[in-house]
Amino acid sequence: MSDTLASSALNVLHEWVQSEALRKHCYAVADSMKHFAKLRGEDVDLWEAVGLLHDMDYERHPNLERNATEGHPFVSVAWLREHGWSGEICRAILSHADYANVSRETPMEKTLYAVDELSSFIIAVPLVRPTKSIHEVDVRAVKKKMKDKAFARAVNREEIVRGAQELGMPLDDLISEVIAALRADAQRLELVGTSAP
Repeated sequence: MSDTLASSALNVLHEWVQSEALRKHCYAVADSMKHFAKLRGEDVDLWEAVGLLHDMDYERHPNLERNATEGHPFVSVAWLREHGWSGEICRAILSHADYANVSRETPMEKTLYAVDELSSFIIAVPLVRPTKSIHEVDVRAVKKKMKDKAFARAVNREEIVRGAQELGMPLDDLISEVIAALRADAQRLELVGTSAP
């Protein structure tokens, strides 16, 4: 197992990121990426690795001003290139930040963009419920929360909608698949809840 791209990516993530919340976000995006790779017959290991690494420099270099040349994700991509990670992975990571001006061309790039904000948003939904269980979250609950501007206000709703459009997928279907992906990893994401099946 230790020689897979995803396991190497997990090691890198743990070296770079100490924040439990950011680690969980990266796990969730990796879960979604892996799920979509399986659905589409793509390279599951590669897609999962991209999900794990996409925000690895965010804690140290958040780039809140969205500088188009430095900070997140440019720091991680420079480091990954130096350490022999593929151009395919580096390009996908750059493409998930609109301000990097790297167009999303491949299914992997489009999927990363589509599931990034949405994975965070869906994780937040069960956390405000008494049971804290992802198993009780459905598409309707997620869409209801999307309309509530005060809920998870840091999550960009427009990016979620644009991501589904770029992927050529109805938003409801995208939400449904991401919920399924996160349910499969509920333990690690601490979303099993008090009354999970």
